[in-house]
Amino acid sequence: MTQRKAPDMWVDPEHDPRVADVPAVGEKAILLEYLDRYRTTIDLKCDGLDAEQLASRSVPPSTLSLLGLVRHLARVEHHWNRRVLEGDWALPRLYDTDEVPDNDFDGAVADDDLVIEAWEAWFRELTHSRKLFVELDLDSHVLVHGVPIEVRDVVVHLLEEYARHAGHADLLREAIDGRKGQ
Repeated sequence: MTQRKAPDMWVDPEHDPRVADVPAVGEKAILLEYLDRYRTTIDLKCDGLDAEQLASRSVPPSTLSLLGLVRHLARVEHHWNRRVLEGDWALPRLYDTDEVPDNDFDGAVADDDLVIEAWEAWFRELTHSRKLFVELDLDSHVLVHGVPIEVRDVVVHLLEEYARHAGHADLLREAIDGRKGQ
């Protein structure tokens, strides 16, 4: 293992994939840059862990785990982008059902195939989201249960979801192997 210049940081600042070479300009670009930064943080926090580590739970009775977060964030992207922004309310929810409302976390167990599927689902939803966001008009509105919601609010909500869960991921990863986040 190579010696890091900043051993107290997750990655050396000059190798941090979350740092943009050119700063974003404009509201939409800035919001999307922040969103991608949080997405990358989640990816980094899970890096190098096996299925058992990814599925390890925080503190009982919580079902919070890094694998659960990946599944949950895939579900969040799927819901807000495909169902809300694109208006496809007939599309079934990802992972959760009325009978099992928290399956994104409850179903996050140490199984290599389940881990692969979770990463594939999350990356599929991220790819879809990035394509969708190119065309977004932040000032436009979508209907959520008959109430007009500004698209900007949906993007800010996604940022809020990722920011909160990046904090959870910091604590979960530190409990697994002692690595602290930056």
